[in-house]
Amino acid sequence: MVREPWRKTGTAEQLHRALMDARDEALAALLVDVTHPKVEALYTSWGYRKVGEDQPFPDSPVYAVMIANLPLD
Repeated sequence: MVREPWRKTGTAEQLHRALMDARDEALAALLVDVTHPKVEALYTSWGYRKVGEDQPFPDSPVYAVMIANLPLD
């Protein structure tokens, strides 16, 4: 989460990339609630791709499963 004064400035992406660049894994994975298509589109713009959907528990939301190769392009 980025505080209001820094939203829409690229700060969130810079922070995310800095965290991911420090990782040794080949892939990063995340879940996005499918009722938030703008969040899914944001991660897509950062290099993630949707590979499926999952509902981990019967009472949980359905999530888009997204992965990206590391380091992020």
